[in-house]
Order: sequence, then C-alpha cells, then structure tokens
Amino acid sequence: MALLPNSAAVATVALFILSTSYPEAIAFAPASPSRTFDRRASSVLSPFMSAGDDGGDVPPPADAGSASSGPPGLAAETLAEATDALNAVGWGGGDIVTAAELTSDDPFVRGIDESIRAEMGVGLDGLLNPAKVVNLERDLYNLRSELAVRTGMGATDVVGLSTAECDGGGGGEEAEKLRMNISKKETSLGIERRSVFRGWLKNIFLGQAALSLVVSAVMVTNPGVLFGGFDWFETYSFDQPIRVLGFWWWWLFIVPSLRSRRPSGAEKRALDIAFLGTPLISLALPAVTKDCAIIWVANLAVVAGSYAFAFTTEDEDGGNGDDNQPKWLKFIYSSLDFGSGKERGVRK
Repeated sequence: MALLPNSAAVATVALFILSTSYPEAIAFAPASPSRTFDRRASSVLSPFMSAGDDGGDVPPPADAGSASSGPPGLAAETLAEATDALNAVGWGGGDIVTAAELTSDDPFVRGIDESIRAEMGVGLDGLLNPAKVVNLERDLYNLRSELAVRTGMGATDVVGLSTAECDGGGGGEEAEKLRMNISKKETSLGIERRSVFRGWLKNIFLGQAALSLVVSAVMVTNPGVLFGGFDWFETYSFDQPIRVLGFWWWWLFIVPSLRSRRPSGAEKRALDIAFLGTPLISLALPAVTKDCAIIWVANLAVVAGSYAFAFTTEDEDGGNGDDNQPKWLKFIYSSLDFGSGKERGVRK
C-alpha cells in the first residue's frame, strides 16, 4: 500500500470500506455504456484480490446481512465517509455520466436524439444549442440518480424516468435542494429542446457572409467610399488600417458566418480548412506585398481552393478519409468544433 500514490491509496481504502461494511453501495451507479464506478472499483482492487487468492492477508468481505444488522446510522455514515474520500481524489461516483465519456454513438446521446426527433421533428444537431441540451440531460440524469438514493429508492436506472418516478419522498434538506435544482434544470431544458435552428436563421448567416464579402472588397480597394464622410478618416489617416482590416474580414466575418450555418460533410471540411488557411495567408503575404487588394484576392483563392479540395476528395459514402488523417490534424479539426455540440457527442 505504501508504494501507491496518495490519491490511489485513499481511494483503495475507501473502496475497501465500501466493500466490507456497505457492499450494496458498490452498485449505486446504474449500468451504462460509460465507465461506471464499479469498474473503477474492480480495476483498483484487482491487484489486492489477486494477492488474497495467493494467500495474502486480505480480510473477507462481509455479507449484506451483517451490514444491515448493525446500528441504523452506521451504514449511511460509512457510505458518506467513503464517498467523501473518493470525491477528494476525483473518483467520486456522483457524476455518473460525464461529458468526456459521451460520444455520438453513446446510447444516452442517441436516446436524447430520438426523443427530440419525436417531439420536434428534428435531430439533436437541429437545435440552436445542442451541447447545452446534452449537458442538461446529463445533469438531470445524475441529479435524479442521487435523488433516488437519498429518498430510499436505492440504485435506480433513471433513464426514461420522470423526476416523480425517481423520488421516494422525504430525504430531508439535501433531497429538497436536489428537487429545486432539478426543477430549474428541467425548465431550462424545456426551453432549449424547443429552440430549433431554423432555416431562416441559416439564411441570415448566409446573407451576412455575402454582405461582408462586398463590404470587405470595398474596404481593400477604396475605403473612402464607406468612410470618407467621417472627419476621423482623414484626420487620423485611417485609409491603410481599414484596407488591412478588409482582407482580415475573411477570417473575422465571412468564413465564421458560413460556418455558423452548421454545414456538414464536404462543406464543413472546406470551411474548417479555410478558417485555418485564411489567417496564415493574411499574416504571411504582407511580407511579400503591401497591396491589400492582392492579399484579399489570395484569401478568396484559399476559400475557393478549400471548397474545391474538400469536394473533390470526398468519398463515395460522403466521407473525406478522416480515418487516414494524422492525430494532430484531427485534434485541430475537433478543436474548431468546441462549443458547437460535437465535443458532447452531438454530431458525427
């Protein structure tokens, strides 16, 4: 035991207390496709269990009857102490479903998608804030699971159950706090589930990109047309700064507006490439030429080339050979999706 890191040692002791004094607590996390608490328990205790099989000095676990025959408050107190120890080292079991464990193939996420399709006629990726919906559903799952335990219903798989079906009544002040928290999240979830990403909103983003294209072209060629009527334009010599801002408009507004439409397939890949390529062009070309119009055209060429590359390399099944991409490139592409829902397993 002394050879283990401090956190692992504390976790092992806590798990040992649970297995001997309150064995039913080991199963408090319902079975799910994600990594559960009992898997963590077996992975930590397996070396010591093996040692016991070889003749090591490992005390035998107490049966459920002996644990329940003790004083009424002993089991709950033991469970609380062990849970606190696990939480202290980051192995607490309260957060049954975590964001890092969710993928688009997870049954938990698929269930959310199916329920939204039945209710709203669109999938999870058709909502305005899909990542927030997954987060709220995950939080409600965990809170309802905790409420079921605190109100005497024990380990309950709360998937598909309402809060009332997970509430055994009573539970004291802590249970009441859980009910209030659940109520707030249910209200927020109801609003988010009805917030569909409508076609007219996508058209607004498309129009914004087209308008930005025209404005930026004027900015790099003749900014006086737009700003010549303002005194500050001539007084502070804003001609060149506005021209520079004009070619940066590609990365600041045009490409982001197109990405805001949440395209998929080849177009999504094209815009990801353009979002990475346009700032590189805008940073590198000023060392070669001071003509802002040429740099603007170069950005246009990068975006057009990105579309051409993405659509010509698209597989017959609609893929782009992502499996053959290096890990660092996959990481960059996935980082561009942060906040769009994909990091929560919303979309492929």
